[in-house]
Amino acid sequence: MRPRDTSPEAWAMMEAAYRRMTPRARVEHSVALTALTHAIALAALRQRHPEDDERTLRLRLAARAIDAATMKAAFAWPPAAGD
Repeated sequence: MRPRDTSPEAWAMMEAAYRRMTPRARVEHSVALTALTHAIALAALRQRHPEDDERTLRLRLAARAIDAATMKAAFAWPPAAGD
């Protein structure tokens, strides 16, 4: 689906470029974009929670994609009030 801020012509060029990529190149590109997205999200979390250590920041990031029950069961996070 074409983003609203991208012209049809530019989108066609992007799609053509992706079609020319090998499967490995597409996976590498996806991994790089995911890493960039995580880095940007972590930077925003660091600004909002400067007192948090790296583990807590990464748990906050994970909690954006993992439901609360799983976060609690897998990571005991968030901790109970008063812990």
